[in-house]
Amino acid sequence: MSPNLNAFVPAAGIGERLRPITLHTPKSLLPVLGQPLLSRTLDRLAVLGVDRIGLNLFHKPDAIVSWVKTSPYRERACFFTEDSLLGTGGALKNAEPFLRETAFIVHNPDILTDIDLDALVRAHRASGNIVTLALHDFPAFNKVAVDPAGRVVGVGEVVAASGAARILAFTGIAVYDPEFLDFLPHGASNVVDAWLDAIRAGRTVGCFDATGRLWHDIGTPASYAAALVDTLRRDGEWIYAARDVQGSHIELDGYVVIEDRCTLGDGAALRNCILVPGTRIPAGERCENAIVGNGFHVAMDEPEFLGHPVTEHGIPIGVGGSGRRYYRFREAGGTVVRMVCPPDEADYERHMAYSAFFARHNVPVPHLLRHEPHARRAEFEDLGDLSLYNYLQFPRTADEVEALYRLVLTRVISLHVDASRHVQECELLATRLFDFDYFRWETAYFLERFVEGLLGRHPADRDALNREFDRLARQADALPKSIIHRDFQSQNIMIARGVPRFIDYQGARMAPAAYDIAAVLWDPYYRLDDAMRERLLAHYIALRADREAGAFSTPAFLDALLICRLQRHMQALGAYGFLATVRGKPYFRKHIPEGMRLLRQDLADAAGAYPAIAELVAAL
Repeated sequence: MSPNLNAFVPAAGIGERLRPITLHTPKSLLPVLGQPLLSRTLDRLAVLGVDRIGLNLFHKPDAIVSWVKTSPYRERACFFTEDSLLGTGGALKNAEPFLRETAFIVHNPDILTDIDLDALVRAHRASGNIVTLALHDFPAFNKVAVDPAGRVVGVGEVVAASGAARILAFTGIAVYDPEFLDFLPHGASNVVDAWLDAIRAGRTVGCFDATGRLWHDIGTPASYAAALVDTLRRDGEWIYAARDVQGSHIELDGYVVIEDRCTLGDGAALRNCILVPGTRIPAGERCENAIVGNGFHVAMDEPEFLGHPVTEHGIPIGVGGSGRRYYRFREAGGTVVRMVCPPDEADYERHMAYSAFFARHNVPVPHLLRHEPHARRAEFEDLGDLSLYNYLQFPRTADEVEALYRLVLTRVISLHVDASRHVQECELLATRLFDFDYFRWETAYFLERFVEGLLGRHPADRDALNREFDRLARQADALPKSIIHRDFQSQNIMIARGVPRFIDYQGARMAPAAYDIAAVLWDPYYRLDDAMRERLLAHYIALRADREAGAFSTPAFLDALLICRLQRHMQALGAYGFLATVRGKPYFRKHIPEGMRLLRQDLADAAGAYPAIAELVAAL
């Protein structure tokens, strides 16, 4: 917290480079996954404990004032209207009586960043600077020359100024002492000129180095699209749809943002699209690589929309938890997905062997087109980007959801029954057992990576806990085995042209089929309605009973299911802990509450059979 600090947010700009979008919405109110840029900026400033917040106004001022007056910041906001644009310096001079009160921070609202503002303010106050600029190394915008002591010595074209050690870029965030206002003329001016005047007068304009922090400049339609895509990726998502979005039988693919009050006609299709608030898409219309609103359609090419350069392997895709990398590669006749594995990828040969085996027995996996064992690369049929998880991010009717899950369960029978009858054809799979040791590895993983690693908790009676983990593993190992996917959750089930296909199956093992059903119907990634889950479970059981005649026992399967639910949910929580803490993917934390809820329900259904595990989980 920084006492005696005001803030100033330059919100007057017309957003000329963002036209035609800003003809409808002021730049500061452009939404980012349901929250306007201005809201995100004010939330960041509020953490500093700023006393008052000034905003200058020119383009669409009524919209900005209206938004602020319904926000939590309405009591702290002061508005400074400009009859004509006064520029970055004139805006501050126009607010001089307000800014004279105390030190102030200026934060452009048209950036997405996680720069540590509290550290910036503390650095400024300890420095004696008249201004401290948050700078970073961003080659496209590098124009600020800084000497070895961190003092700004020049601003302009990227040339090494006298005494400059580095050339950096301004982030749009700075802290000022009130005396800086003396260097600003009345009327329109550029704040950069005042920085240079202050330096020539012997005052210090300092640098706070924010290199490496998240930063997006929302200056053009392409940079807006790329910023939203990056925001989705950082949250482990592909699709954002506001709660009030309406539409049925909607086809989605790629990265899609649908803001509030949008309506999509039946059968509309979106791929790599952003719909601004209130957009109406006609029935059957297809939009791709575009920002769309009522009255405008800003199209761009795919790399531009995604903000990803085209690499030698293609355009990067995927946000999963593995070390493998996937790319969409364009070749004659369409696109393929190229998988590039690290040199130590242990599952590469298994992945290739499983792909060929599953294809022979009609397991719905992508077709393996070619592979290069020495390079640890392979190319697969492109199934698009719509996983079952992504499909469920758009509001769907209960009937649509249940119908798709029924299709998923119908198709997994080909793995659990048909391919399993021929497993001896694939030695790598036939000999890969989900045995006692592996089940025990899962519960040890849960303890090490989640309970201790993420939560920092330690069981009071480890011996009792290990005895129950051992007993659970023995029970699981004793169950009948068939081929299972092993990670059969919604993110590993693709929906290609309305048909489920399975990916990420290189972890397949010989294990109880109930483990896959526990993974997909009790999935922490998506909470199914309990009644729907019961109907889906009955559907799977009926299919198995029909396929295997007298060889399938419903009571035995249901007993196995509870054991597998316990194992699966502890494994999943262990994975979330590992991915969040070791792999640096904090977005997996958001799935922990549902994973914990499911594990507690498993233990309740076990009716006291595992008291030590239940005691541990109750204490978390």
